[in-house]
Amino acid sequence: MCNIGYCHEHGYGVRKDYKKAVKWYLKAAERGDSAAQYNLGECYRHGDGVCQDYKEAAKWYLKAAEQGYAGAQNNLGVFYEHGNGVSQDSKEAIKWYRKAAEQGHVGAQYRLGVCYENGEGVCQNHKKAAVWYLKAAEQGYADAQRNIGECYLDGNGVNQDYKEAVIWFQKAARQGDAGAQYCLGYCYKYGLGIRRNRKKSIDMFLRAAEQEHPGAIEEINQLEAN
Repeated sequence: MCNIGYCHEHGYGVRKDYKKAVKWYLKAAERGDSAAQYNLGECYRHGDGVCQDYKEAAKWYLKAAEQGYAGAQNNLGVFYEHGNGVSQDSKEAIKWYRKAAEQGHVGAQYRLGVCYENGEGVCQNHKKAAVWYLKAAEQGYADAQRNIGECYLDGNGVNQDYKEAVIWFQKAARQGDAGAQYCLGYCYKYGLGIRRNRKKSIDMFLRAAEQEHPGAIEEINQLEAN
């Protein structure tokens, strides 16, 4: 039933039809299928085949999350963090992020790192933030690669290491992350962890500025003023 719903949602072998997808997801979800419960939550979250309803989405995410479905645990964490469909509760968000992160969910690992860095729902702890950023970064998550790079650049939660910072900025920059491109431009500009290179610095700033990164725009404006 869940698979038939998936086929209707994505148009595999049948014409794409969100309402039919919801119908089949509901049948499977009511029988306890965690994937269907998660997919039904997604439909309610985005308003696909049903009226958008965060409370209903949260209800189905919870059912799947309680069965250990990592994607639902992460999304439930997001809902608790931002107060979507549930009362905002940072500690509850942390609980669900942790469950998903411990299963290797990359988004939850990143969000858990952010929470530790900012002290949201947990005591601020830069070392733990770096641990979770690194786990997500190693799975190729650009935001986490940028953040662990910043940790190494500033020595937050890890020993300061400009070369290591550059490695992670390069990985994220190659994925088009504007923040990483800006940071890499900064490293090229001042020769931090890499040989100073004005041309490459400007190139990185331009790439980030094209994505409207404020720091990069300021750097380009200063260059043009001079």
